[in-house]
Amino acid sequence: MGWNTKWAGALVMDMNNLQHFDGPTFEADVLNAAEPVVVDFTAEWCPPCHMLSPVVERLAEEFAGKVKIGKLDVDENQEIAIRYGVMGIPTLGLFREGKLVDRMVGYPGGPAPIREWIEKSANVTIVKN
Repeated sequence: MGWNTKWAGALVMDMNNLQHFDGPTFEADVLNAAEPVVVDFTAEWCPPCHMLSPVVERLAEEFAGKVKIGKLDVDENQEIAIRYGVMGIPTLGLFREGKLVDRMVGYPGGPAPIREWIEKSANVTIVKN
């Protein structure tokens, strides 16, 4: 039973790096953030979004402390998706200093292209394990 507790604790710690954004807190969590923020515009019914989800979770862990990464459900937050011109999902939006500065539309097949895009767009570098 001890290993289950340790595993569950590790899972909770990993999941804490991934944020969940919504309308009431979007301004504080994204637009007023001190660090760059990547918003994964997603929906429950979207199969490519489900493929992207574990990649986003992994990158949230890799970029912890440098870039805030989180999900925003477009069905529950349609006004935000419309405001930023999200026409298809999944879309990753990179926000810096309160502005959408870059976006990536679709699932590129793995973490490497997204990692490179975040490093370039957010102007940060991570040490890869």
